[in-house]
Amino acid sequence: MEKDWNPELYLRFESERTRPAIELLSRIDISNPSVVADLGCGPGNSTALLAERWREASIVGVDSSFAMLEKARSQLPSCRFIEADIAGWQADTPCDVIFANASLQWVPGHEELIGRLVGQLAENGVLAVQMPDNLDEPSHALMREVAANGVWKKKIGDTSVLRTRLLSADRYYDLLVASGCRRVDMWKTVYFHVMSSAESIVEWLESTGLKPFLEPLAEQEKRDFLGRYLQKLRQAYPERRDGNVLLPFPRFFFVAMR
Repeated sequence: MEKDWNPELYLRFESERTRPAIELLSRIDISNPSVVADLGCGPGNSTALLAERWREASIVGVDSSFAMLEKARSQLPSCRFIEADIAGWQADTPCDVIFANASLQWVPGHEELIGRLVGQLAENGVLAVQMPDNLDEPSHALMREVAANGVWKKKIGDTSVLRTRLLSADRYYDLLVASGCRRVDMWKTVYFHVMSSAESIVEWLESTGLKPFLEPLAEQEKRDFLGRYLQKLRQAYPERRDGNVLLPFPRFFFVAMR
């Protein structure tokens, strides 16, 4: 059985995780939406931004994690939260905004997913999406390298299926236009996060990217995996003059109006 997500671990880097959501939200040009959905709402840090901007809207957060939803409900009692898989989620009524911050990269089948989400928008509704585009960064390439060369290889299995590789920007644009979007805004941002050490990169990723690698392993195997991974991270992300390390983190965004 898949272990649930850990809200407290996730929120240790709340500022860094919320920053892209703020940037994505700033590019949505809608004044008074009636229905707003936050797909992959997690512990509610992105939902809080939506509730603050559109105080009169009916806002629903969607997530597959019971623990994350419990945290979100305790923080935002005025919003509605439902436990559901984004891949099969169906809105009760057409949405004016569908907001997906750092969630769709966990959902396979983007060729079909994009059109299905656009189809749940009201006329003039907006699909706003941000996804990490870091699978080829050392932080993630080294996960796969360690997984492929250790005693845990069979337990972890095919690492290519653990997260969806993004399509090209051209392909997302074509899918959005084919689905009926008449205005598409796309961009990519690389954040350079100042981290206190390579260990802090591991701590960040334990609640997200590393999670599917670690779940199949016994406790000692997890420690051994993380030890080997940390050695490689220290080489890939050397200390800067002040002792900190820089973590480049590319993210892909689009805002599309139906």
